[in-house]
Amino acid sequence: MKILALDSSGLVASVAIVEEDNLIAEYDIQYKKTHSQTLLPMLDEIKKMTDLDMSTLDAVALAAGPGSFTGLRIGSATAKGLGLALNIPLIEIPTLEGLAYNLYGAKGYICPIMDARRGQVYTGVYEFVRNEDLAKEGCRLEVVESQCAVPIEEIIEKLNYLENEVIFLGDGVPVFREKIGAAMKIPYHFAPAHMNRQRAASIAALGVNYYKAGKYVSAKAHAPVYLRMSQAERERKEKENQ
Repeated sequence: MKILALDSSGLVASVAIVEEDNLIAEYDIQYKKTHSQTLLPMLDEIKKMTDLDMSTLDAVALAAGPGSFTGLRIGSATAKGLGLALNIPLIEIPTLEGLAYNLYGAKGYICPIMDARRGQVYTGVYEFVRNEDLAKEGCRLEVVESQCAVPIEEIIEKLNYLENEVIFLGDGVPVFREKIGAAMKIPYHFAPAHMNRQRAASIAALGVNYYKAGKYVSAKAHAPVYLRMSQAERERKEKENQ
């Protein structure tokens, strides 16, 4: 099974290819250029460097949202185009779940936070649980709190109530670090730099699990998950209500 993975949901543009449990290639960049300038050239470079025959792909996995509205649309359009051209399905990975998977096997709760502007974060709470079946190796990621768009104070309150050690990661950490430090009443720490941003390798690894479980959609049926209205939609609604 060979899967191409894309993540343009946040500040990082990321492309990866996995074949079963083997990460063949990954290309990440966080720079001044937009995802529309970087994503396709990155994919083309990986294709050249790995002699990838696109017709051998079984599916395209992508960070399906939430995240940057523009970034999600770029990733969605790219994935849909590939899926339609190659006649293969898309695997929709929740963005926050992909971020949490960066910390595979970590103990305690994992809380990815992405800056959603207007004092809110895209967030969720996750936990790795060891497989009870001794014949299976590793652990599985369980959702403690589903991904949502809420004020940072709300997710901190939930974490304090859960009373378990927490690891924070994501581009919301530098924005809300001081508020986290002032309000957290339980042990917590922040993921190191090489783990705290979106990685297509994590999307790809989850994509393999999703694909084996039959959790995929047609390219035609895919749509990004925004969780809330865009600024343009909010402004239009406000005008309509005036």
